[in-house]
Amino acid sequence: MVVGGTDTTANTVEFAMAEIMHKPNVLRKLQQEVDTVVGKDNIVEESHIQQLQYLYAVMKEVLRIHSTAPFLVPHCPSETCTVGGYTVPKGSRVFINVWATHRDPSIWENPTEFRPERFLDNKWDYSGNDFNYFPFGSGRRMCLGIVMAERMFMYSVASLIHSFDWKLPEGETLDLTEKLGVILKKKMPLVAIPTPRLFNPTLYE
Repeated sequence: MVVGGTDTTANTVEFAMAEIMHKPNVLRKLQQEVDTVVGKDNIVEESHIQQLQYLYAVMKEVLRIHSTAPFLVPHCPSETCTVGGYTVPKGSRVFINVWATHRDPSIWENPTEFRPERFLDNKWDYSGNDFNYFPFGSGRRMCLGIVMAERMFMYSVASLIHSFDWKLPEGETLDLTEKLGVILKKKMPLVAIPTPRLFNPTLYE
């Protein structure tokens, strides 16, 4: 629960903040949305999350372009089977390269561009029923922590962008390079400087 839930979500939040800072127009849209839903004289509550549709699209785009588990959880067929003309022997360890699928130009327009707008039409979800987009896997081995991950991500990022403006330290450049592994991480940790943006200083207590 701790390793599978907190570490992966923290990495996703870090990638999200890096992408948002790399695209100031996305940050402005997000802040406008949370200011409208939450207000600048209030703090983000869990009840606000369902109303943050643009942030929801940002989360989906982060999960697409920076797949948390690039090869998902290994699968093992109980019987020899044929998939796409290839024989997969019983007992094989099968890895699904969801990272490559989510960046496939035959599926996604400008796949390496961070563009949350592609998810605003609600065409894509992560139920696992569409093998073009399945960041949490599919079937019986699908991630059990989807609801927890969604709430943790949405609440954390909404709070960060609502309460603060963000900038890089003087002379620093933003590096979005990934470190590939069982869990995808940023190669260089994100360092960012927050500036309070709420009217009432007591909200930070």
